[in-house]
Formats: sequence, C-alpha cells, structure tokens
Amino acid sequence: MAQQSGAAFTRRTFIGVAGGVAASTLLAACSRGGASTAAGGKTLKFWNMPWGPPAFLTEDKKIVAGFSKGGYTARYQQIQWANFTTQFATGASSNTGPAVSSGGGTQAFQYAAQGKIQYADDLIDSWADNGLKDDFLDGLLDAMKTDKGYAAVPYNLDVRVAWYNTAMFDQWGLDVPTTWDEYKTVCAGLKSHGVYGFGIGAGAGNNTGFHTITAFLINNGGGWFNEKQEPDAVTDRNEEALEYVLELVKNGYSDPAAVGYTSANIYTQFQQRKFGYAVSTAGLPQNVGGDVAKELAVAEPLTGPHGDSGGLYFPNNIMMWTNTPSKKASEDFTTYYYQNMQPLWTKKTGIGLPPLTSITKTPEFASDANNVKIVKDWIPIFKTWAAPGGSGLFANVANTVDGTAPSFTFAQTVLTGKTTAKAALQAFQNTLEGLMK
Repeated sequence: MAQQSGAAFTRRTFIGVAGGVAASTLLAACSRGGASTAAGGKTLKFWNMPWGPPAFLTEDKKIVAGFSKGGYTARYQQIQWANFTTQFATGASSNTGPAVSSGGGTQAFQYAAQGKIQYADDLIDSWADNGLKDDFLDGLLDAMKTDKGYAAVPYNLDVRVAWYNTAMFDQWGLDVPTTWDEYKTVCAGLKSHGVYGFGIGAGAGNNTGFHTITAFLINNGGGWFNEKQEPDAVTDRNEEALEYVLELVKNGYSDPAAVGYTSANIYTQFQQRKFGYAVSTAGLPQNVGGDVAKELAVAEPLTGPHGDSGGLYFPNNIMMWTNTPSKKASEDFTTYYYQNMQPLWTKKTGIGLPPLTSITKTPEFASDANNVKIVKDWIPIFKTWAAPGGSGLFANVANTVDGTAPSFTFAQTVLTGKTTAKAALQAFQNTLEGLMK
C-alpha cells in the first residue's frame, strides 16, 4: 500500500470538534494518558495511525512492545482515520487520551494552542547527546517550531513531487523539464500525442489539485501566509504563478474533466496512458500499479521564472500530550521509539518517507531510486503551508487551507479556466480572512 493510505486524511481539520465534545468530560474518568497494570507497573498510552497496510501495524506494535524504562511500558492503540478527529478531541477534553501519539498533520499545532500539547524542546535538546537531533533531514525540525517551542517531532513525510512517464518521454524524444518554460514545451509535446502534461484533479476528496497549485505558488516565491502568519494571497508572485497555471489549463494541457477527478480518476488516467506528467505523492507508482508503474519516475524540480525553487510537503509528526502520568516517561518512550523505528522503512511497511538521514542511507531505502531522488533533490527545497512567511506550522493552517472546503472551491475555479488570477486570489483572500481564528 502506498503511503497515501493515511496521508489523504492527515490534512483534515479539527474545526469545531474539540469544542463539540466538551460534555464528555462529565462521563469519562481522568486517566492521565496511562494506567497501572495488574503487576503494579505503569503504562503510557501510545496512539498511532494506520500509516500502511497490516504489515505496518504488526511491526509498529512489535517496536512499542519493547519499551520498558523507569517502571513504564507502553500500551498500543491504532486509531482509524474514519473517526480520528472525534477520538482525539474526546480524549483531549476528558483527559482519557494518549500520552504520546501521531495523528493529523496539523493536529499538534491546534491542540498546542489549547494547552494540550507538551512542547518537545527538552526532548530535542536531549537528542543532541545521542545524535538524534542531527539525524533529522534538513528543515524538518524547523517545521515543528512555534513561538512557544516545538509542538511535535517530525515522523513520516507526505510529499508532493512531479512524476513523468519515462516510456512516453523516450518514445517521443521529450526532455525532462527543469524550468517553467521547458515544462510548457513538454506539455505541448504531450498534447500533440493526445496526452495531458498537466495531470491534475480537484474532485471529491482529492486535495492534490489544490496542493499542486500551491506548489506552483511556492515555486515562484509565493504562498498563502506572510511572516505574521496572516493570509496574504494577493501578491505579485502569486498572481504571476496563477496566471501560469491558468495558461496551462487554457492551452488544453489539463484534462477538461479535471475539476471532478478524484484520486482514483487520476490513477486511471495514468493507467490508460492519458497522463504523462503530474504532481502527486511518493506512492504514485504503487497506486497506479500494472505495467505503467514501472514507467513512472520522479522528475526534476522546476526552477521558477525568477530562479526560485520550492515545493509543498506535509511533515506528519509525533506529539506528546500534557495528559501524561510522567513527562519524563513520555520523553523516554519517544526517544526509544525514534531509536528503534528504522524497521518501519527497511521492512517496507508502507509508511511515508522517513525523517532521519540514517534511515535514508540504509540499503533497503536506497533500493528505491525514486525515493532516493526525492530525498536528494526535493526534500531540501520543500516548504510547508506557512510559506513564504515562515517555515513553522501554526494552528490557523487547519482552519484555512488544510483540506478545507474553500481550498477545493479555489482549485475547481482555477481548473475551469474561467477566472483571472487576480479575481481568484482576491476571492480566496477574502475567504481566508473570514476563517482565521
């Protein structure tokens, strides 16, 4: 299973959920993120998401079962994506939730704003001595840092990278583009053979359309937020980038039906060799499957018209909660987990890309040329939703751009081609301002 198995949900928001379950505090006892065992020992609750197929769960439970320190062990619970917002909100409001968990990609920042998250500064400082702190890929820790401290620790990476069909490019003598102008030339070449070079969709549940457009803005030095973490959509760089995207649409380089394309539709278009180039997750080949999967390769990052580089990624994370029987035990467990989680990748359990350099240098990881290229060429240029104003995520991201209904509407409006860049950006700016809390 591709890493997107969980990633499709990691940008769901928590709007209104935490407040909506406050009554549960009257029904649930306080468990402080742990419990005593029959033998008199103490346990920490660890909640993790299904980041891969059953093989992930098997290996992850095995790792967690090995923790024992200071009289504490850890109790594992897998939380399903279908109702994870409610489970975490209920746990947070009633103090029956975990001591340590993963969860939605922006979840830690929302709950940190509510005082429910134990900042990880002391933990990360302690990792300077055991080498973990320096083992993180460049920029990852910065994405977790707020003005009050590190809200979480990077765990697995959900990325948006460009893919192309090598067989098509070889057959038709197309060069892999490295600039926006070269990309337009490639799109025109693919169109002459009845293939779409701007493979995109913004149908039900498919966030990738908005992610792709956002990536182009970032690639031009733009994005949605300024340094004050305020919406700042109507800028010259954003307008220039969106005009470029609209040009791709109006030139017929995207499928006219893209407005309604789900992720499954995207994969079908690749399978039927109707898409030759697209921005997608690291798991695209696995999702496409069949003979075409072997033809797909990660493309070069594009350089924008002003020399900018950049793309969009979502660092999923591990968070420690204030609801814990012991701050030190939570830190001990998290240290243990990071020191022992390598098999989740070396055994290819389906989890997203690893956060640690040491894992990317294992023979098992190096056997996948596409993943190696993502780490080498894409990870260094990625930015978060906070761009261009900063790198660290913050609570309002979830209210505004992270899987919200207005983000779908914006992408669908752009893919119709029946708007101007300035009009679309101004309308979105107005919406974003109204969603800020």
